[in-house]
Amino acid sequence: MTKTILITGSTDGIGKLTARKLAAGGHHVLVHGRTAAKVEAAAAEIGGSVSTFVADLSDTAAVAKLADDIRGAHDRLDVLINNAGVLKTPDPVLDSGQDVRFVVNTFAPYLLTQRVLPLLPQDGRVVNLSSAAQARVDLAAMRGQTRLADMEAYSQSKLGITIWTRELARSHPDGPVFVAVNPGSLLASKMVRDGFGVAGKDLNIGADILVEAALGDRFSDASGAYFDNDSRAFADPDRAALDASHSAEVMSVITEFAC
Repeated sequence: MTKTILITGSTDGIGKLTARKLAAGGHHVLVHGRTAAKVEAAAAEIGGSVSTFVADLSDTAAVAKLADDIRGAHDRLDVLINNAGVLKTPDPVLDSGQDVRFVVNTFAPYLLTQRVLPLLPQDGRVVNLSSAAQARVDLAAMRGQTRLADMEAYSQSKLGITIWTRELARSHPDGPVFVAVNPGSLLASKMVRDGFGVAGKDLNIGADILVEAALGDRFSDASGAYFDNDSRAFADPDRAALDASHSAEVMSVITEFAC
C-alpha cells in the first residue's frame, strides 16, 4: 500500500537517502528543506512521487505555516519522520535569544507534529531522530537564559525530543505510534563531518533503520520506545528521560515555547 511520508531535512544526508529509498518503494514522499533551491534539487535527485515544502525550522512561525501548507495539500499523512537537526553552526544563538539546537531539534518537531496530528491515522507513525548522545537538560539553557557548548546543546536537545516522544505516546494510547530512533553514531553526514571532522560510516545504516521504523512490523507496536541502532535493538534511553520529574519540567518548557 502506498503511503504518504513527510521527512524533514530531506535535502541531504540521512534524510535524502531515506527519501530516495521510500520513493523507490513507490511511496509518496514530502521533501522538506530550508531553501527552495535545495528542495527542488533534492526532489529531482530523489525522483518518484514527491511533493516539496520549504520552511526554516528555526522560526516557529515558519513551522506553523509548514504545517498549514501540508494540511492544505494533503488530507492524510501516514508517517512523519522528524529528521532535521543542527549540531554545529557559526552563530547558534537566534534573535530570540534561544539556542538553535533546542529550537530545531526539539521545539520545531514538537510543534510540527502537534499541528499535523489530525492527518495521521491511528496506525500512522511519528519517527523522531534521537541520538546516542543524550544528556539531562539544563532548563535555563533550554529557555535561552544560559549558553552551552555545541555538543552539550545537541545532546540535551536530543534528550528533549526523546522525552516528548514518550510523553506523546503516553497521551495518545490509541495511536499513532511515536518512536525515537538513534539511527547510528558517526554516520557519514554533513553534520558529522562539520561537527567531528571525520568521514563517518555508511549512511545506509541510518537510512535503512528509518525506512524500517516508518514501515516495518517491528515498530508497529513500539509507541513510546527508543531504538538504538548502534546495538540494533530497542533499549532504554538516557536515565534522565526515565525521570518523571525531569520529564515534566522539560515538557513544561517545550509547551511554553513550541506554541
